[in-house]
Order: sequence, then structure tokens, then C-alpha cells
Amino acid sequence: MRWRGRPRIRVRNTMGQRLEVFEPLEPGIVRMYVCGPTVYDYTHLGHARTYVAFDAIKRYLALRGYSVIHVQNITDIDDKIIDRARREGRDWREIVDTYSRDYFEMLQKLKISVHIHPRVTDHIKEIIEFIQGLIDKGYAYVAPSGSVYFDVDAFPGYGELSGRFHPEEWRQEEDVLREKKHPYDFALWKAWKPGEPYWEAPWGRGRPGWHIECSVMSSKYLGEQFDIHGGGQDLVFPHHENERAQSEAFFGKKPWVRYWLHTGYLTIRGEKMSKSLGNIIPFREASKKWSPSVLRLWLLSAHYRTQLDFSEGALEQAEANLRRLRGAVSDLARMLREAEPRGRLSDKELKALGEVVDAYYGFHEAMSDDFNTARALAAVLKLTRITNSTLIPGEYYTAGLLALRVYEEFNTVFAVLDDVLQGAGAPAAEMTEKLVEIIVSVRQELRKRRLFDLADSIRSELARLGIRLYDHPGGKTTWRIERMGD
Repeated sequence: MRWRGRPRIRVRNTMGQRLEVFEPLEPGIVRMYVCGPTVYDYTHLGHARTYVAFDAIKRYLALRGYSVIHVQNITDIDDKIIDRARREGRDWREIVDTYSRDYFEMLQKLKISVHIHPRVTDHIKEIIEFIQGLIDKGYAYVAPSGSVYFDVDAFPGYGELSGRFHPEEWRQEEDVLREKKHPYDFALWKAWKPGEPYWEAPWGRGRPGWHIECSVMSSKYLGEQFDIHGGGQDLVFPHHENERAQSEAFFGKKPWVRYWLHTGYLTIRGEKMSKSLGNIIPFREASKKWSPSVLRLWLLSAHYRTQLDFSEGALEQAEANLRRLRGAVSDLARMLREAEPRGRLSDKELKALGEVVDAYYGFHEAMSDDFNTARALAAVLKLTRITNSTLIPGEYYTAGLLALRVYEEFNTVFAVLDDVLQGAGAPAAEMTEKLVEIIVSVRQELRKRRLFDLADSIRSELARLGIRLYDHPGGKTTWRIERMGD
């Protein structure tokens, strides 16, 4: 059995597509910004994929001893919000309130905690000051309409994040080509149109462009340079490319962000899930059929950078995996309460202990390799097979204690075993076990008397409560708590 230290964390930086050793700007502290929702519709599983991925990244960094500051914005003024309000004859603020509530409900169910949730409309003053600074430095210009645009030609290195190096690949916002110097310049401030909300600025009434808001809010709470900027793969261009350009131009510091991380697409039958394609699955609908823990485990069953395809079969597999994990932890905790430490470990227990150690480092090696949750989950599922086949039947106390430690660290990241781990050593759990054992004894007596209808009724009622009985040859009955806990 070979003991190894926890490996150094490596991340694959979208900027240059390099695998790099993770070293934050300030030792021990990680500053992370994730692009949040534009609240004009219900959040869907594609959003959940990104938010769960970065929550897991944050949790693993915290497990490794870092203090993580997590900022995730809310875009509460945008063309899409205004258009929906106009279509439905509602005030744009009502649209924002409705879908912001839906977003926060999703975060709560998926056990995602965000430290700061800045909103665009609370930061208009800072946005105007940022834009004025870009104008003063020669990176932005005011159009005759009163809109303000970033002059891409004034910023050398544009396209390095997205890997687009030819100006023809930069074209954007083509509905306003007539008033821009170049077809690839982008809006920092949009001039007011009748019927739209507006704020006063030195160059005229209007509202912020999309890209400027994230530069302003991230730097306000995380500083002029920070460690991780995350979002979906679809944001690399133009959103993150534009953020990087205007921020490095304003602050005069490069890199503005040390590590750019992006999640892969969530697809349905190979097609990207998006509102524009009309194939989204709202989280509120998915959570009616699948528990949040099942959804979270499924979302983490693939590496965050890879494509993840939605299917009923994949979610059924996640549900089965969660049931196995929960059952193993529950049975392991009960074994540890009943078993006693041994003064000398047998060769079999030493071998089992070595397998648990391998699973422990397999989990950390996977998470340290660009936060590979798919391999980390595979390592813990392998541990579950060892737990069920070897540790529990052999009552291996020492190996069992270490296995429980692995499950606890796994759950720190995956957050799908909270209730079973919290009850693992509690008096209430012991009382529950004693009550179930009494019921199982009564059922066995009924079976001896051939009162099978009553025995089957007890089995069915326990199953309804999430407690499954297993009858073995020779009359022995074992049981396991399998309820999902959400």
C-alpha cells in the first residue's frame, strides 16, 4: 500500500487551450466570477449544467483549503427582457422579478450557494464611469445616435481568447452597422428608444450594452485582476472576448483573468439546448420527475468541458447510482456503529484498506485533473462495490472508517449525500435502526406463521417510506434505506 500526497490541481485554460498548474493571484484565496442568467424566461437544464459545474469547482477548491469568493451576476436589463415585457403588456421589472425567483429556487434545490449576486441596474453609476474611462483612453467613441462603441482596432490582441484572428470572424451587432466605425465594434451603451427604460449619461439617455456589465461587476467585487472567469462555451465569443478587451484596455493589466473555464453544451439528441431553438427543458419541469440530487449527480457525471446529452436513460442511471451510493453509506455507518476496532489487521483487511486508499486518491487525482467529476464519480462507485462486497460483510472497521472519509469528501463536492451522512452517527439514526429491526423481526414471525399477506404489506409500507427489505436463503432479512432524500 503506497501513500501519496494529494496532487496539484491543474486546469485547462480556454485562453490558449493550455493545461496549467492552478496558482491563484493571491495565495490561499480564489476569486471566481460566473456569468449568470438574463432573467427573461425560466431557467433550464442548460443553465443548471453550468451553475452546478462551477459550484463543484468551488467546492473542490474549498476542500483543498482555498477560500473562494464566488460572484454570479444577474442581467436584469436587456433587449430580451424589454421585448418580453412589450409582448405581454407588463412592466419590465415584473418580468425580472418573476424569472429571478425561478432562478433562485433552482439554486436552492441544487444546493448552489453564491456569495454575491450583483444586478446590472444596481451598478449603472459604475458602468457609466467605466465607459467614460474607455472614451478618455481612446478605446471607445460616441456615435451620432448617442450610443457608445468599443473600437476593436484600438485593442491589440483581440481574438486571442476565442482563437479568432481575422476581422471577418469578429463581425457582430450587425443591426447597427451604419453607425459603427467597423462592423466588429460592439456596444458599450445603447441610446434610448421611445418606450424603453433609460438612465442619464454624459453622452445621452440609454442603457448599458451586454458585455460592459460583467466587466464592471466582476472587477468591483473581485478586483482589477482575478483568478477564474466561467460560463458556457457559447459565451467565449463575443461576450467573453469583448469583456477581456474592454477590461484589459481600461485597467491596463494583462491578463485580466488568469483562468478562463467554459462548460460544454447540454444537448438533446445531439442538438444544443437553447431558447432560440425552442428545445429547452425548464428546470422546474425536470425537477417534477427527477429529484434535485439525481439531477445534480447526472449533471456532474460528465466532465464540465464535454458535451452532455439529455436522455431518460442517463437520468435513470444517475438515479440508480445515487441509490447505490446512499445504500452503501447507510450500511457502512451501521456497520461502524456495531463493529469494533481490531488490534491487528488481517491480510484481507489490509488488502481492502489498500483498495480504499486507491479510491481515495483516485477521487482526488480526477478532481485535480481539470476538475474531472466523471472520473471522480467512477472512483467512488468503485469504492461502493468494495464497500458492499468486502468492507461490510467482513466488518472491516479500519478500512470502513477511511471509506466513510472518502464518501464525506466526495459529498463535499457532489452534495448528494447530505442527509445520510449527517445521520450516520446520530442517536436518531440508531433509534430508526432499532425500530426497523423490530419491524423486520415481527415480519419474520409472520412469515413463519405463513401470514404472507401481512408480511408483504409490511414490506410494501416500508418500501413506500424508502426502506427496502432483502430476503435471503435461510430466512435472513437485511434492509437498506434507499429514499432519495429531496
